[in-house]
Amino acid sequence: MLDIRYIRDHAEQIQQTADAKGIGLSIVKLLEVDEHRRALMQEIEQLRHGRNRASEKIGGLMESGNKAEAERLKAEVKWNNETLKRLEGQQAQVETAYIELMRLVPNPVSEDTPPGQSDADNVEIKRVGEKPDFAFAPRDHVAIGEALGLFDIPRGVKMAGARNYVLKGAGFRLHRAVQHLAMDVLEEAGFTPMDVPMLVREDALVGSGYFPLGRDQTYALADDNKYLVGTSEVSLAAYYGDEVIDVGKPVKLAAMSACFRREVGSQGRDVRGLYRVHQFSKVEQVVLCANDPGLSERLLQEITGNAERILQLLELPYRVVSVCIGDMSQKNYKQYDIETWMPSRESYGETHSSSNVHEFQARRANIRYRDADGKLHYCHMLNNTAIATPRILIPLLENHQREDGGVYIPKALRPYMQGQTELKPEG
Repeated sequence: MLDIRYIRDHAEQIQQTADAKGIGLSIVKLLEVDEHRRALMQEIEQLRHGRNRASEKIGGLMESGNKAEAERLKAEVKWNNETLKRLEGQQAQVETAYIELMRLVPNPVSEDTPPGQSDADNVEIKRVGEKPDFAFAPRDHVAIGEALGLFDIPRGVKMAGARNYVLKGAGFRLHRAVQHLAMDVLEEAGFTPMDVPMLVREDALVGSGYFPLGRDQTYALADDNKYLVGTSEVSLAAYYGDEVIDVGKPVKLAAMSACFRREVGSQGRDVRGLYRVHQFSKVEQVVLCANDPGLSERLLQEITGNAERILQLLELPYRVVSVCIGDMSQKNYKQYDIETWMPSRESYGETHSSSNVHEFQARRANIRYRDADGKLHYCHMLNNTAIATPRILIPLLENHQREDGGVYIPKALRPYMQGQTELKPEG
């Protein structure tokens, strides 16, 4: 959420950002509602002031015997109360409309955010690692996983419908191993590990910027008025909601959790395998810091570097792209995606994302800190997907496959895999 004063002063820029991000919002309409809201508030305040002054005089007039003037003021107070009741009803409706429109306002983007309409317009910043040059016909992760008994997609679909799966045996251990490796990397980098709720109230999703626009992607438990989150970023961002915190040093939080996503609008896309599924697991980084653009930019580079470090430990080739405005969500000020090479797709596929949202989430969640002079400011907040699985199993299996049907296990994962150096086909 943005300061309404900023929106008034930058209306054209905000409208352009909303259009570029594909958000159906009229800033003109918002400002009209805001003007009506302010006019009502002023009128209500004047009426309350007049009513209170009249009420104060009535007692004195009655004592002095000036009953006529007292009765006139009583009639005035009655009229004020009736008018106030009507105007306060209007104000409640206008306030609701105002809040609904404010929750659609996008975060402005950084000056170095590329223009564009989709991920096809994202700009590559760098590539790391060499793509494998197989001397045999490589298989995709589904064929590898089925041959090695790592997962069972048909039975997952039988139990839960499309885009579901079962991980088993070494597949389950691999799934857990990459998560534990990521958490260890983040703890070493100064992050506090946390286990947070995956079932949250609506205000947690509003505060983190996932509602209202992401509502159709979220599983709802209507009877309980709660929702399953698609990332622990929601819970981590809500952790300090309505608090004044100490950001003398950046606050670094990390959570390993299950996540859920409805995948509305993805029918027919990535239907084979583990790329786009309804239930998955992520290790998420969230950072809160002082309201300093230079500091939050440095922290964006840091959390992106943490994710890169994990991919390097997994010995996987990847690239980093600067995300264009049309591929960014409402909340993001600046975003990098990390895409890992997936041989079966003959392309890089998104596996990580890093975002600097400046004070957008902190305003919505009301998270503040005091500066050296005691003045309150909204924090800057950042987030990054350190690892997401089972998607990361796609490049892990495909890049490290061997001609004999086995899969090489990177050295960094072996301590989490009971010392295994490779996955071998049976027989």
